[in-house]
Amino acid sequence: AGPSSSLNLPADPSAPLVPILMGSPADLPFCRKIADALKALGIESHLRIASAHKIPERLLDVIKAYDAAPNPVVYIGVAGRSNALSGMLDSATTNPVISCPPYSDAFGGTDLFSSIRMPSGVAPALVLDPASAALFAAKMFGVTRPAIRAAVARLQAENRAALYIADAQSNSELLKDFLAQKAGERDAVLISTELVEQACPAAKKTSGKVRDRFETEGRKHLVLVTTDRQSAFDRVLAAIPFKGRVLNKVSQYWFETTKHIIPNHFVSSPHPNVTIAKKCQPFPIEFVVRGYVTGSTETSLWKNYEKGMRTYCGHRLPDGLVKSQKLESNLLTPTTKDDAGDALISAAEILSQGLMSRSDFTACETAAMRLFAHGQDIASSRGLILVDTKYEFGRDLETGEITLIDEIHTPDSSRYWLQASYRQRMAEGKEPENVDKEFLRLWFRDNCDPYRDAVLPEAPKELVAELARKYVMLHQAITWQELDLSPASPYELANAVRPYL
Repeated sequence: AGPSSSLNLPADPSAPLVPILMGSPADLPFCRKIADALKALGIESHLRIASAHKIPERLLDVIKAYDAAPNPVVYIGVAGRSNALSGMLDSATTNPVISCPPYSDAFGGTDLFSSIRMPSGVAPALVLDPASAALFAAKMFGVTRPAIRAAVARLQAENRAALYIADAQSNSELLKDFLAQKAGERDAVLISTELVEQACPAAKKTSGKVRDRFETEGRKHLVLVTTDRQSAFDRVLAAIPFKGRVLNKVSQYWFETTKHIIPNHFVSSPHPNVTIAKKCQPFPIEFVVRGYVTGSTETSLWKNYEKGMRTYCGHRLPDGLVKSQKLESNLLTPTTKDDAGDALISAAEILSQGLMSRSDFTACETAAMRLFAHGQDIASSRGLILVDTKYEFGRDLETGEITLIDEIHTPDSSRYWLQASYRQRMAEGKEPENVDKEFLRLWFRDNCDPYRDAVLPEAPKELVAELARKYVMLHQAITWQELDLSPASPYELANAVRPYL
């Protein structure tokens, strides 16, 4: 057996390997950060202790063993104080070496000089941040390995996207006091559309949990008013300042960016809370698409999986799934639309019950899956994970085309998580950081029975203000535009919609 036979090498002899060599056990926590970063990039690493000062013979033996391995190797040397390890390592191998000494304030930080100043002919690259050392190693492997190059590109995109989220977070934090004040002012939220009824008595009104729909016979379009009412568990929980504006503007953004996939009902927006829409005949199905195992409602994937359900909307689910993990592929999990509450249904049941024709269902299914994949790509570029969502479709009464209606990828119809912290929080067994109404749903679930209690407790004002902040933050993160927070009276709303009714 050769010197590398006892190294527990990757099964694939072409798989990249990074031996991380350190001077003492005290360096282990620092080295594990490098190893974790390499793992996220799909690269295996080995942690080894071999001091150049105290056991130089052992260090040379370790280098000899890894140099004899069939795998492509990049070394990372981790040693503080006098960094003889990286210099000796680079002198003893023809493979690339990265020096990543842990920084110390001892001696005013001058320990770094032993890593900066190397003898002639000794050339380890110096990278001080552990994650950056892993990234540099990955870039070297990526020169000849497209999969690793793609992993590097994903990481860089995520790092850029995290800055967009950080900016939106920072900007929304400036509004906390303002939003807390508005959370306590009843006049600051749009709850009722009675003035629209009074201004347009000929219009027929249909009230939803969040949107009120107005239409006048003989008129070409609908008027949809998105209120600040907060809905979950098939009922209204609270009123959130500026929430209606966010839903309306976010939907407008997504309608514009997805119109190449399927036509939508959006025509114009004469008021921040209003959409003028084409008249369509809705299909009786909500097309829910899920990318992750999560949810707290009775129809959610996780809630049913936790109870032992393994066939969900016609999909067979394997054992061993954990909450919040990514599914192997996105799943269409339809529900019926019923005033008494949504119910899970499979594609086969939709067809057998005659709720939709096969051609209509296939067209909507294809559009829903394409919309979701496109939404996930855009969300990822903004530092977000689009976890799940629902789409509604109808047939345009004028053209007969199948059309996307209602809303799209809003924080009401969708679940968003922060991308930057997802992997770490999953590894730590924590819930992902969400940017939607889930935390308010969870508060009601923990403090009452939202499905059965006749009267619900009032939502805490601090939660209302925080949800308002998250809505405003999400609007900026997705659209890259700041939300107009100027006051708008119910009279302005009535005047804006009057010409259409």
